[in-house]
Amino acid sequence: MAFHELHLRELPLVLPNAWDVPSALAFLDAGFEAIGTTSLGVASSLGRPDGGRATREANLLLARALSRLPCFVSVDIEDGYADEPDTVADYAAELDAAGINIEDSSAARLISPQVHAAKVAAVKRRRPDLFVNARVDTYWLGQEANVDATLDRAALYVEAGADGIFVPGASEPAVLRELARSIPVPLNVLPIPGLSPAELASLGVRRVSTGSLPYRAAIHAAAEAARAVREGSAVPEATPYPQLQAGLEGFQRQAP
Repeated sequence: MAFHELHLRELPLVLPNAWDVPSALAFLDAGFEAIGTTSLGVASSLGRPDGGRATREANLLLARALSRLPCFVSVDIEDGYADEPDTVADYAAELDAAGINIEDSSAARLISPQVHAAKVAAVKRRRPDLFVNARVDTYWLGQEANVDATLDRAALYVEAGADGIFVPGASEPAVLRELARSIPVPLNVLPIPGLSPAELASLGVRRVSTGSLPYRAAIHAAAEAARAVREGSAVPEATPYPQLQAGLEGFQRQAP
């Protein structure tokens, strides 16, 4: 089965987003057949805020490491780490991945949709096999946050060759239904409280990315575990040390 086909089943593809090898191994052990990366998680692990093009080299290394796993991998490459489409395509060509996520904003501002479409087209020329998930940040940033503007951008990206459209921040059922009806490629959203994958499927959603949620949950759980030890309260459940160590040893044995 190709990565693209995972978006065409009855229920949406739920894509967990890893930030390192252990988190990816945990998702794989939980039965996920495709794993994404999270730019916030990768940047934060470097002590850097999200969105500042800080994850360029780290994502190359992470994609190379995760390529050894028996699953599809999609890499969040922020805005492609460059303004020039050919430079973005050069970067995408280096990635050991089945897909990428590339956003149409930089420094928390929407960029020209024509520029973003040119990036998508350049990547598809260099890597026609790569599933390009073009992210529309209208709702995420609260800029041009309406259906018409979002669809105008999405149409340009699809015309440029995008295989999927990601609209983080869109959450109203009527909005999702209209986006899915009007966009001819799989629609990707973030988890929406109160809407199950089956309910999102009924609205036309084909992919649900967890985004930074698992990373933020892990940071919260780490602080809670330390607090429990300090206060003498019940220690929360955790992956046993031998299990985590065994998984990492098995991963190391796969190294070329």
